[in-house]
Amino acid sequence: MLSQQDVIRSLPNHLQPYVATQDYSRYSPRDHAVWRFLLYQLSENLASTAEKIYSQGLIETGIGLEKIPKIEEINQALQQIGWRAVVVDGFLPPAIFMEFQALKVLVIAVDIRTINHMLYTPAPDIVHESAGHAPFIIDVDYAEFLQRFGELGMRAISNKGDIDVYNAIRHLSIIKGDDSASAEAIQGAEISLKEAISANNVPSESALLSRLHWWTVEYGLVGTIDNYKIFGAGLLSSLGESVDCLDDKKVIKKTLTVDAIKTKYDITEQQPNLFVTKNCRHLSQVLEEFAHQMCCVRGGAEALNRAIDAETVNTCVLNSEIEISGQFSNLISDAVGNPIYLQTCGPTQLAYQSVELDNQGIEYHNSGYGSPIGKLQGMERCLSVHTVDELKQYAIAINQPIRLEFLSGIVVSGVLIGITRREQKNVLFSIQQCTVKLGDGSLLFHPDWGVYDMAIGHSISSVYGGSADKTAYPLYTSIEQSTPDLIVDKATEELFFCYAKLRCLREEPKKNIKAARELISHIEKQYANEWLLIFEALELSILFKLESESAQRLKEQLLILQKNSNRETAQLIDYGLKRFSSLKSQHPLAQPC
Repeated sequence: MLSQQDVIRSLPNHLQPYVATQDYSRYSPRDHAVWRFLLYQLSENLASTAEKIYSQGLIETGIGLEKIPKIEEINQALQQIGWRAVVVDGFLPPAIFMEFQALKVLVIAVDIRTINHMLYTPAPDIVHESAGHAPFIIDVDYAEFLQRFGELGMRAISNKGDIDVYNAIRHLSIIKGDDSASAEAIQGAEISLKEAISANNVPSESALLSRLHWWTVEYGLVGTIDNYKIFGAGLLSSLGESVDCLDDKKVIKKTLTVDAIKTKYDITEQQPNLFVTKNCRHLSQVLEEFAHQMCCVRGGAEALNRAIDAETVNTCVLNSEIEISGQFSNLISDAVGNPIYLQTCGPTQLAYQSVELDNQGIEYHNSGYGSPIGKLQGMERCLSVHTVDELKQYAIAINQPIRLEFLSGIVVSGVLIGITRREQKNVLFSIQQCTVKLGDGSLLFHPDWGVYDMAIGHSISSVYGGSADKTAYPLYTSIEQSTPDLIVDKATEELFFCYAKLRCLREEPKKNIKAARELISHIEKQYANEWLLIFEALELSILFKLESESAQRLKEQLLILQKNSNRETAQLIDYGLKRFSSLKSQHPLAQPC
């Protein structure tokens, strides 16, 4: 069986800091009761409304109904289909999340929602990620779609506003997940999120792709407008919305097209409309429609200008495959729109196939970078494809003065002191005493500025979000801890003991009727307001076939709590009571997990 550390060590170095470790002992007996209530209720609700593979997928990915799954158990199941899983603490930066997905790694939040947020939580939790996302990975077509989404998502260009929105969402999820947080703190976090969203009024490539992810992977329906099933993880893990979404009067259903990217979403509210896909092939087709216009696919001047507008770190790939990573600040083009010179501001990295070139990192290029793009006059082929001997025919040789005259009119002159080659290609010239001028004589580089490292390439083949070598040029250096320290006082310990004792009695091969009666009596007297404990006691009384008076008292207590509780708790109790008749005829433990 793969250990958590085995999986972590198998990840790229830059991803390892984002992975947490599941300490199974941190889950309280009440946490397991929350999981159990939700999973049994969800599995019952979704038996006829979820896509048919859902129930099978729970079993085949190691997701049981009785208790919170261990990450090792999930990995044991997932490795059979070429996937792995890791636990993380709260929201990840979108590009990082997508990179895990591209590597066929299922990201699972280590936390579980609290008893106060069982219907829905804006924060990632183990119910959503494991019971929502994992089951459909057993479908090969869906798993391939998910991986492809990750490949595109990790390369989508984000703008500065996206980062502000991400930080606001993560902060709100942390605040809402903390039961000790004040109403003022929650309201302040909600206002901050709305302000960040409002300020980010021009959606980036990453934001548009996130919308497509939301309306498919998270909140997708499959089938037809008139006959559909649920497959989106957000719906599958929400007791309330998995039911409410079926009301065609309240929730409008639309056929999925790439136009779904025009529809915004609010993570704090139920969705007023949903999109229906025909099948996994349809999902992939829509995704590729979006991919065709992405900067990483199209390249060219337009793509680099979008990176400039984003004001974030992105990577420009020239046709030689050299990668320039930094915040792009300027692109000079000729009269017909061909890019002829690019510039960055701030730390910049030069890399080849995602590996930083020697001495070409952000410490060396810490104040920006510039390089020409295009062919040389009189040279039909790109400068990158010539051998060292061929270069000599054009008076280009190590430790010799050179003068490179580009078709654009740019002139680079100086002494060539080094050629960096990768896979029989020239990717970088290092030039001393270098002067770089535009055709109009404008100075782009002065000899006093040091060695000029000129990237070689005649065209921009791709522009993608983030840096090329993420280990050498990390963009996210710290993650705010979202899991609060577990503090349990004596009274809470005693409460958790009752949850644990109920589980022990329920799972023992022999029925200890006396112990069950004593425990239920104790719960009725001491914990009359703990609705979930009362429900588990009711379930135990039915399983043990105790006197009907005991079950009736517990049921009446739940009805009292339902009447006097907030809307969410009242709805949860209602869900539980609706299962009351099925509990009498067949206890959940008799059902397949």
